[in-house]
Amino acid sequence: MSRELEEGTELKLDFTKLKKVANCGEDVLPAVAQDAHSGELLIVGYANQKALDTALAEGLATFWSTSRNELWIKGKTSGDTLKLVEVRVNCEQNSILYLVEPQGTGSCHTKGGDGKARSGCYYRKIETDGSLSFVPGKA
Repeated sequence: MSRELEEGTELKLDFTKLKKVANCGEDVLPAVAQDAHSGELLIVGYANQKALDTALAEGLATFWSTSRNELWIKGKTSGDTLKLVEVRVNCEQNSILYLVEPQGTGSCHTKGGDGKARSGCYYRKIETDGSLSFVPGKA
């Protein structure tokens, strides 16, 4: 990922993401991680059956990396794991919700000004002029 994409103020939405996901070669569905206590939305990713089975067995939020085509246990290398409290399914059974307790300094792979992982991946907002600005306390 580029620094400008992750830290910049120019809006560059990837509207081709779902096409890339569809071409990853795996049957996946959206998997959302939400802090069980604060309600903060942390991550939106994708899960296949293997990711869900691993999450339930390990007790940690697990995704299928559609870009690397591999299992991704969030925080396995960084230490910023997401301990499962509960897994929910939506009414149409085409997405899952991981209710989690963050176990490290944050859940995003990007770092804030303090050098620590941000609590979640939604740390910028779209302004009316189309630019991005950091949410107070998330920079």
